[in-house]
Amino acid sequence: MSRTLTSGNEAVARGAWEAGVAVGVGYPGTPSTEVLENLVRYEGVRCEWAPNEKVAAEVAAGASMAGKRALVTMKHVGLNVAADPLYTQAYAGVRGGLVYLVADDPGMHSSQNEQDTRNHAAAAKVPLLEPSDSDEARRFTRVAFEISEKHDIPVIVRTTTRISHGKSLTAAEDPETLVTRSYVKEPDKWVMIPGHARARRRLLDGRLAGLAAYANDCDLNRMELRDPSLGIVCSGVVYQYVREALPEASVLKLGMPYPFPSDLVLDFNSRVERVAVIEELDPYLTSRVKALGVELVEHGLPSIGELSPRMIAEAFGETPLDQREAFNDLPPRPPLLCPGCPHRGVFWALDRMKAVVTGDIGCYTLGALPPLQAMDSCICMGASVGMAHGMEIAAGTDRPLVAVIGDSTFAHSGITGLLHMVYNGGHGTVVVLDNRTTAMTGHQGNPVSGRTIAGDPAPELDLEALGVALGAATVRVVDPQDLEATLAVLREETAAEHVSVVAAKAPCALLIGPTELRYAVDDELCSKCGACVRLGCPAISKEPSGIASIDVSVCVGCGQCVQVCRYDAIAETGPACDIGGGAS
Repeated sequence: MSRTLTSGNEAVARGAWEAGVAVGVGYPGTPSTEVLENLVRYEGVRCEWAPNEKVAAEVAAGASMAGKRALVTMKHVGLNVAADPLYTQAYAGVRGGLVYLVADDPGMHSSQNEQDTRNHAAAAKVPLLEPSDSDEARRFTRVAFEISEKHDIPVIVRTTTRISHGKSLTAAEDPETLVTRSYVKEPDKWVMIPGHARARRRLLDGRLAGLAAYANDCDLNRMELRDPSLGIVCSGVVYQYVREALPEASVLKLGMPYPFPSDLVLDFNSRVERVAVIEELDPYLTSRVKALGVELVEHGLPSIGELSPRMIAEAFGETPLDQREAFNDLPPRPPLLCPGCPHRGVFWALDRMKAVVTGDIGCYTLGALPPLQAMDSCICMGASVGMAHGMEIAAGTDRPLVAVIGDSTFAHSGITGLLHMVYNGGHGTVVVLDNRTTAMTGHQGNPVSGRTIAGDPAPELDLEALGVALGAATVRVVDPQDLEATLAVLREETAAEHVSVVAAKAPCALLIGPTELRYAVDDELCSKCGACVRLGCPAISKEPSGIASIDVSVCVGCGQCVQVCRYDAIAETGPACDIGGGAS
């Protein structure tokens, strides 16, 4: 059997294909995005980006109902959006196998909160598998489809950032040959009116009992008996940390932590002298082990952020294998909007207006950071519109009030917020930052950009027509690279007594690349006012003397800095233009 170095996301895609999955659908969200991007490369799989995770889950449920195996992908906060269908799918069950790939983000590398999907599994009453490396990600995904069909239930495969993006050797197997399952009319299974749902709820308890028995006996959960003086209960990537930090300890590795394998845990407890539970985020395993009456070793490891082999070794009084000092002397690299980013023009204008800006999830969230500092809130996908309306009706500010939301996020969950604003007589201004892509997660297509996951052309959502259809009194389109025009439109619309939509339409700078133009600063004309520096462009800095400087190797020629310089100190440079020896 061949083995290759593979990321966890690539391995999940491979496992789904090997399992004979027919449909893959999801919403891009780091650290889960690459699963669907890899799955679409396999023949015979129909993959789609959905507007949001709820729609993705419903599409996958329909495919399952038709008898096909389906994979739905999302990050942890996406499961909040998809919880509505998931919790009822647990009652209805499946026909073709139905698997949720949910990627958690301990440490919040690219998320607005930490969340432990194991809690969702227990609340929804669906089994959860948790791989600890890439090959397990592949194999567990295959097994998840088998469990789903055998026990008539959706299954969650939970990964975390280190599993999703880390790489390890992964095997490859041939895809399964599946018995064709066709649709069968079963209203008592699929139509969840109360009478049917009550019966399905009782059946669900029976399925969970069978799954609990399976969890106690399956090879997804295993004991590794070594030194009996200490036994560690763990799951996921923490298993890898434990093996490195405490190589002599006995380990109970839980690859299927829900339903919880109580009998297996008690058996493990009887074979070791002391038991400790090590896990990231919530005390999910800890509370269940304690409930069995097992006395646990206290170790003081945090329940916030990621763990590491070093942290575990030190918590148990061991010397870490890796004694190298952390790279604490590296210069800070604060996140910034890219050179030439069209969002910068909108935030420049909002800063000039001293507007209160309710923001959203995406690259543009960086507009909250210095030097722009032009965003005042960011809670969840789509929240910007509802929060702006809430501030307005609460008379929360006498400053201009604007909701800012990206094109993909608007399609995800901003449309209903705008509808609410119109329906309830609001006077808000909603700025849709249409950069023609879902940029933050790696330039995926979306309903506004008009590209499918396979790169095929698709109908573009017409933001102007949609705004009018939803009842906005005015819908205007601006080029955010034209700073003064953008400022003028925003001033007019925030002064109006009606709901307005402003579509700030310009492609992501990374999609179009640099122009032939480059700019430089004339030292003699520079007044040291700092207006160009306050744009927050990575190409612009300030010399010790206070004079601005443009790094031509970073500059993409967007010309935003030229527009804000009142002293004509920034000019085009290059072979055809020489502004003198004072240029920097």
